[in-house]
Amino acid sequence: MKKLSEKQKKVLEFLTNYTDARGYPPSIRDIAAACKISSTSVVDYNLKVLENGGYIRRDPEVSRGIEIIESSRRREKVAEIPLLGYVAAGEPIPVPQADTWTSTPLEMIVLPDNMVTDKKAVYALKVKGTSMIDALIDDGDTILVRQTQEVRNGDMAVVWLKKEMESTLKRIYFSKTRKKVRLQPANRYMEPIYTELNNIDVQGKVVAVIRLLG
Repeated sequence: MKKLSEKQKKVLEFLTNYTDARGYPPSIRDIAAACKISSTSVVDYNLKVLENGGYIRRDPEVSRGIEIIESSRRREKVAEIPLLGYVAAGEPIPVPQADTWTSTPLEMIVLPDNMVTDKKAVYALKVKGTSMIDALIDDGDTILVRQTQEVRNGDMAVVWLKKEMESTLKRIYFSKTRKKVRLQPANRYMEPIYTELNNIDVQGKVVAVIRLLG
């Protein structure tokens, strides 16, 4: 193997520690920030040196596609979920696009591959408010949402209110005639929202919650 410069040793050490801690490799920008490298092109140059020297293997078709070449270490498969915006767990709040969540992601959230099924239909939103606190969803949490309009009574859903042009996160309940809807918070201090069925557009069903501790 080719002898490495101090910078390349630092990059390799960061790659190893990051992958061990998280189960997946860092992004180019992660490497640049951690190793105090001025640009992503310089990071790419040093990764090419590591690859040519036999220290790592790179897959150009895969984001974060870096594998450290050691017999005991293999890169865990990961899923990248788009963080598309914010949703209110409280009073509804306006969102940038009234009719759809499909937009340029704020960022990509990297998760273990086995944590997410049907990846093409799942997106993430940041929660604002505490109306779902009794369902263990707090202000600042991230929810994973599966795109669907098929929900049942009691499902936790992201709902677009057409007249108000606002979004909200609530448990959804349909009237017996299915002409009206109750959007129920999970907070005893907050009142439900009552509206007509034709005033809502279900954007998706919550399938997971991500919370950073500390």
